[in-house]
Amino acid sequence: MTADLVPLALLMGLATYPFRAIPLLLPGFERLPARVRVYLRLVGPSVLAALAAVNTMVVVDAARRPSFQIGPEWIAVGLCILVVALRKSLLIGLLLAAGSIALLRAVGAAPLP
Repeated sequence: MTADLVPLALLMGLATYPFRAIPLLLPGFERLPARVRVYLRLVGPSVLAALAAVNTMVVVDAARRPSFQIGPEWIAVGLCILVVALRKSLLIGLLLAAGSIALLRAVGAAPLP
């Protein structure tokens, strides 16, 4: 692993954090139309889902060529989606997804990236 993507992670944090902090920093946030509030509250989870999808579906080989992959990570993503849909808890879904892929890697069912 390298630290090549750390600047990108910081940039994504700077891009998504203000949208998540709007309800805390903007006193009149509740007066915005309901559609705008829903949109602003879903920006962070949407970006997180997009990043997770790319990291799950795309693998880069030694020559730095991206290709589509189907692997055990899809099980973790599916579990997260199921838990979020049923329990309405992103935190529990993410914890179960991370735990399931860690368990699959620990028993050798999923290779390390």
